[in-house]
Amino acid sequence: MKRFRSAPAARRTLAAALAASRFFAMAALIAIAVLGRPVPLAAQALPTGDPVLRRIWEEGMERSQVEALAQTLLDSIGPRLTGSPGMQAAHEWAVATYRRWGIEARNEQYGTWRGWRRGITHIDLLRPRVRTLEGTMLAWSPGTRGRVTGPVVTLPDVRSPEEFEAWLPQVKGKFVLVSFPQPTCRPDENWERWATPQSLERMRAARRAAQEAWTARIRATGVPERELPARLERAGALGILTSRWSQGWGVNKIFDARTERVPSLDLSCEDYGLLFRLAERNQGPVIRVEAEAEFLGEVPVYNTIAVIPGTERPNEYVLLSAHFDSWDGGSGATDNGTGTVTMMEAMRLLKAAYPNPKRTIIAGHWGGEEQGLNGSRAFAADHPEIVEGLQALFNQDNGTGRVTTISMQGLVEAGAHFGRWFARIPEEITRHITLVIPGTPGGGGSDYASFVCYGAPAFSLSSLSWDYSTYTWHTNRDTYDKIAFDDVRNNAVLTAMLAYLAAEDPERVPRERRVMPTDPRTGQPRDWPACRQPQRRSATAAAEVAGQGTVGR
Repeated sequence: MKRFRSAPAARRTLAAALAASRFFAMAALIAIAVLGRPVPLAAQALPTGDPVLRRIWEEGMERSQVEALAQTLLDSIGPRLTGSPGMQAAHEWAVATYRRWGIEARNEQYGTWRGWRRGITHIDLLRPRVRTLEGTMLAWSPGTRGRVTGPVVTLPDVRSPEEFEAWLPQVKGKFVLVSFPQPTCRPDENWERWATPQSLERMRAARRAAQEAWTARIRATGVPERELPARLERAGALGILTSRWSQGWGVNKIFDARTERVPSLDLSCEDYGLLFRLAERNQGPVIRVEAEAEFLGEVPVYNTIAVIPGTERPNEYVLLSAHFDSWDGGSGATDNGTGTVTMMEAMRLLKAAYPNPKRTIIAGHWGGEEQGLNGSRAFAADHPEIVEGLQALFNQDNGTGRVTTISMQGLVEAGAHFGRWFARIPEEITRHITLVIPGTPGGGGSDYASFVCYGAPAFSLSSLSWDYSTYTWHTNRDTYDKIAFDDVRNNAVLTAMLAYLAAEDPERVPRERRVMPTDPRTGQPRDWPACRQPQRRSATAAAEVAGQGTVGR
């Protein structure tokens, strides 16, 4: 197996990333000068004459660093799978960037995880014709140790588990297709726009029937769908072929492998369908795969923590929150590069405009969110003093769009504080935002939930969609070019202003909880979300997942 980048080479990558940050910062300033600046704050009718708010606006809108930060993080460093060298490089870059700005920063270990380095993936159809296929390894997949060639087969349409077991020896030396083959890779909205009503209904009816037939085919094997890859691997399959279409043009969800020795590969909707039709019709598809991967053992995993110390109430905290890790089918741009850049830029703005806050301001860039909020849960468990002293946490983690909704997470008096803070923030920002009062506490989904469960004032800055769920959330197309930078600039300025106002607020945000809504199943009030322990080792997490019969998220 080929070796990948050495430690010295990784350091050269970090040096190149830092150089790129400086280059793109200059380029961004030139672009603003050439293309025009945002509307001056005077035109935004700043509600007060607060010089800190004015400085935050001017620094964030006229001298923004969001493009430079995003380009370095997403293009030069790239995706940040937990336990990967890319994740480690990102941690080191963030600390170096904060220190360059004069902000104290560190990487704080919270556990270990399965280390893995992704290499190249090449998948080619050789027969009955030649075509290079669009696909990639799933995360933590074994590689091929060179080029591997073999025929492609589908799961058989058997009548019983016994029939499936009798068929299993036939997979030896073959690649096996294990996902539902989409009848059409056109999004429904495209059909709705162009098809006749009769054609649209026929397509949907045919798709429903095909999905039901596929579900029955899986059920007849007697093997749970998530366990099929491992069962086929044990039977001698050369590799597992999947496709998790995201219901949009050219987009697939890319998650983790469920094999230990042979590669698990995700193919585009179109190319998966091609192979499936060829195999199902006995037209002899043969593919060649070259996939490089290296397992690195259990490696340390971290949160990156940056701190601007408080001067009057140093044991009370405002926490800017965004997870740092990503899946690695794309670059992790909107999940959650944009949240990361928002919080880093907000810290830069605060250092420039408000370097001596009353309360301590922390940025938490969490590891392991995609495996179950592990980094933030560990931080909350390891730092009860911060949870106890938390004035407000602001978390962003659902795409590139401008913030449009903030829930009070079931804290009945938090809305009054947001009302006072919003009264001082330019309407250019606040006019887009709905405050949900009192809201209900979030039990998961992103890192604010790691603090809400304690009853702490932790708030999610929820963004406009930009088709996030379809096109960028955990997909192969989550890349730099999908970022709407005007919205990210808006969010960074909003976050910095909220952090400043929360740090200055003479009163603590109260923690009185709402009466929870009734659960219609029981007729009783729902429980406040319980805090969960973090998974601090991948081996422990795998054992727990195995016991539940599920893998991944």
